[in-house]
Amino acid sequence: MDQRIDIGIQPDDQPYEVTSFARKHGLTIPVADAVLFAKGPSPSRAACDTAALAFLCAVARYAGKQGER
Repeated sequence: MDQRIDIGIQPDDQPYEVTSFARKHGLTIPVADAVLFAKGPSPSRAACDTAALAFLCAVARYAGKQGER
């Protein structure tokens, strides 16, 4: 008898679902959708995670520059 326990971890070759990606990275649904769309039709989860981090770093940097004004 083969019993498997699903703990919600998906292989890297499975595409993200928009809401779970948004929740993981603290993004809104439209922003998460845009990041996933920008990475192409079937990017790896690692590539999407990297893109989300780059987006968040860019937003933080922009916000920092706005605060200097």
